Amino acid sequence: MARVTVEDCLRKVENRFALVVVATQRTRQLLDGAEPLVESKNKPTVVALREIAAGKVNVLSEEEQD
Repeated sequence: MARVTVEDCLRKVENRFALVVVATQRTRQLLDGAEPLVESKNKPTVVALREIAAGKVNVLSEEEQD
């Protein structure tokens, strides 16, 4: 797969700050043993970003979280 960019991820997440939070949470899940949702031999952080860019991670807005 080609390089994942911030712009690819921002199509799925509201803003850069939310992207950091979502990527951090997903990376922690992967480190704790969660199955990757995309095939990749990269580090968990890159896998998390690839998942976000591919739309495989559900991102909830603040209103949806309440």
